[in-house]
Amino acid sequence: MTPLVPATGRNSRGRAARVAERRSIRRSEAVRPGLPGGVYKPLSERDLERIADTAFAILANIGFSAISDEIRDYATAKGAHFNANGRLCFPRALVEDLIAHAAPEIIYHGRDAERTIRSGGNRVYFATSGEAVRFVEPDSGKYRPSTLLDLYDFWRMGDFLEHIDFCGQQVVATDICEDARLHALNVAYAGAAATAKPFSISLADPATVHDVETLWDTVLGETGAFRRAPFAAIGVCPVVSPLRFGPDTSAVLCEAARRGLPVSACTAPQAGATAPAALAGALAQCTAEALSIVVLVNLINPGGPVDFGPWTFVSDLRTGAFSGGSGEEAVLQAAAGQVARHFGLPGVVAAGMTDAKRPDYQAGYEKGMTIALSALSGSNMICECAGMMGSLMGCSLESMVIDNDLIGAVQRSLRGIEVNDETLSYEVIERTVLGPNHYLGAPQTLSLMQSEYLYPKLGDRSSLSDWEFRGSPELMTVAAQRVREIMGSHYPSHIGAELDAALRSRYDIRLPAELMRPGNERWPRV
Repeated sequence: MTPLVPATGRNSRGRAARVAERRSIRRSEAVRPGLPGGVYKPLSERDLERIADTAFAILANIGFSAISDEIRDYATAKGAHFNANGRLCFPRALVEDLIAHAAPEIIYHGRDAERTIRSGGNRVYFATSGEAVRFVEPDSGKYRPSTLLDLYDFWRMGDFLEHIDFCGQQVVATDICEDARLHALNVAYAGAAATAKPFSISLADPATVHDVETLWDTVLGETGAFRRAPFAAIGVCPVVSPLRFGPDTSAVLCEAARRGLPVSACTAPQAGATAPAALAGALAQCTAEALSIVVLVNLINPGGPVDFGPWTFVSDLRTGAFSGGSGEEAVLQAAAGQVARHFGLPGVVAAGMTDAKRPDYQAGYEKGMTIALSALSGSNMICECAGMMGSLMGCSLESMVIDNDLIGAVQRSLRGIEVNDETLSYEVIERTVLGPNHYLGAPQTLSLMQSEYLYPKLGDRSSLSDWEFRGSPELMTVAAQRVREIMGSHYPSHIGAELDAALRSRYDIRLPAELMRPGNERWPRV
């Protein structure tokens, strides 16, 4: 969609034009991707050292079980060994050496060059993900099994929303479950068709890694092109907590590492269930598990692109249920961002995982708290941050457009306040108090309207009387209307017609072509 070009004078255009401009996908000048974080530090330097020391001790002494022959051969060839309990242990010196030579950042190439991101350092990006198994129906709010078409819709929504930098896989295509290869290829196609932003997909069978890479090479028009400039990552959780390797997922990790493909990897123990109830202990175990993933990739492909993802989750100890929106979760994910920077690794965390079942007040405060703390701590990639509902059981398009506003506000807080001679405004203050005695028409005010201030797309800042005159619209009503507008019009053409025909002739693509263009019955034009 081409952004509308604003007219030169406010009075020279109508209200419809002004509304269209505000709703365009043009990014605000007030924020940008990769703003620096790191001002919030839930852990002291001594705390970080103690957590790292404990993680190293876990790797060196307690070790891992469920070791495949493949992992055993890679690890023992470089100095790992089995302890008396038959568990694979990684000496601290080996781990520290591999971390020192690991990739400090990952470049995710957008197929639109402006959408390329560099995850690492203290740069903060916002990503969808979640792999929910249910889609929250617009308007009714009912949860139903998610489909490939739903996944395509979420990805094209992520392509549209200006504050989303990376499009992880938000739902599972539960309608394609008969064959792992068919599922993987359809998901890989849907992502490439729906967004030019970097994205990720999850794979469960190592044999599908080659198939997916081949499809993405075809999208780029040349064998080996994807490996040279990858626009997507292989998402995988290769560790089953506590301290075991998953047989299939670890095999996917090894295959992707051998091919030099970016791996968006995490481990997700649950404090009080699969990790200690003590938050420090849960974080230490999770750190050890996340380091084992980095170690394994670097044993196979030194310097290979892999995220460090210690996603320490939390239980509600009254019931044992997962709690994604708690204060404990917020501080643990923020701490994970600190731990990643301590090791100098590109870190991914999970924030925005509300336990609310609707995009209501609970969802707002849980999402706002968890996302803001992770961003301010300097986490590189904040996943799960848009659309997720019901403790990761469902995903909502209305929530996604609301969360986009929230993320924009968090980005603005990351930017902070620039203090210099110009922004301190001494001369502006002097001129104003000796002249008009207000700043509304000052040249500085007009020049900073777009570059200093960020305006929500959905949030209502109108007067009470105006709001009442318009029928007192609620946020969910406005969000639902916005979803219908975007879904009915934003059908990206990231795969051209000729290439699409070639892909469909080669692969069993289950996305109906007629539902990938405007005017279809699924999302009528508004």
